[in-house]
Amino acid sequence: MGSLFKNPSNNRNEIILADVRHTAVLIGDSQSEPMGSWPREALGSLGYKVYSVARGGTGYVAATSKSGNYIDALQRGDWVLPYGTPPLIVVEGGGNDASHNASDEQITANANRLLAALKKRYPQAKIVIIGTLARGANAGGGRRTQVDALLGSIAAKAGAPFFSVGDWISKYQVAGDLVDGVHLNAAGHAKLSGVLAADMAAAGLRLQPDPRSAS
Repeated sequence: MGSLFKNPSNNRNEIILADVRHTAVLIGDSQSEPMGSWPREALGSLGYKVYSVARGGTGYVAATSKSGNYIDALQRGDWVLPYGTPPLIVVEGGGNDASHNASDEQITANANRLLAALKKRYPQAKIVIIGTLARGANAGGGRRTQVDALLGSIAAKAGAPFFSVGDWISKYQVAGDLVDGVHLNAAGHAKLSGVLAADMAAAGLRLQPDPRSAS
């Protein structure tokens, strides 16, 4: 993938990517982790290479034995971010926070810490938040749908584009593509990646071509 570099400006290990200028960084949970996941595929169809640090079981508050929650993983170095300036940082998740009964206050505090850290690290990058994949509020979405709405308000206050997915299982009729009630099969990932890509393109997030150099 690339070699590690100790960035003297922040004293953190960072990874050298061959084409960071065309790379989207994906932070997320098991919705994003598979190679063919709907967030990965959406970003790829918008022209980006994808560098993912998504880890199953994690979230804004939720952690596993292998990786801390998003802000802890960033600060401790559980995963490594790229050196340079990627054009887009995408943060997806919230499902594990919902299932672990994380409070609104915990999620908000950690999300704000994460956004502040990312803005400091990559001041020129666009930071985007994707919410919590769920059934609709009237179809059993429950806490997952609530967390999606909470993340929407956090994103709005931070000035970050937000893509609400808290009713997508119902809205786009992919319940039959769930393998365990939460995670999608390949067909479900393909369906939702197309929806997300269209929404992101409509928001102006397609990778912009490099400016032509004067000949």
